Amino acid sequence: MNLRSMILPAIALSSGAALAVAASAPVEAGKPRISKVPEAKLAGEPVDCVTTHNIRNTIVRDDRTIDFEMRGGKVYRNTLPNNCSRLGFERAFSYRPTGSRLCSVDTIRVLDTTGFGVREGVGCGLGEFQPVELVKPVKG
Repeated sequence: MNLRSMILPAIALSSGAALAVAASAPVEAGKPRISKVPEAKLAGEPVDCVTTHNIRNTIVRDDRTIDFEMRGGKVYRNTLPNNCSRLGFERAFSYRPTGSRLCSVDTIRVLDTTGFGVREGVGCGLGEFQPVELVKPVKG
């Protein structure tokens, strides 16, 4: 059973919390779940909020960095003001947006999957949403 199939049934039990599950490759035995934060070029001015229905995917990069992939291909990188314990390990979080927007004043909660079931763990504040273009590594 993968992480996504374990977490999605928990949505119905939550109290209106939206769920963001970061897409990630399967974890191989003995390899850490924390990925390297890919280099990115700034692609505009940071914004305080994004519209939640435009979020297509989230990728947790480490304990402090989340890339929000939007409909239309735009990517916003959110660098949290402080480390968020276990975020890079769990790679999953919930949020309760302000209306239909997720803003820099909002808090995410790491979804703890250790033990049985899924529960909300530590809460962490978001930073600004910085539009970026991910730099693709040059193969050669």
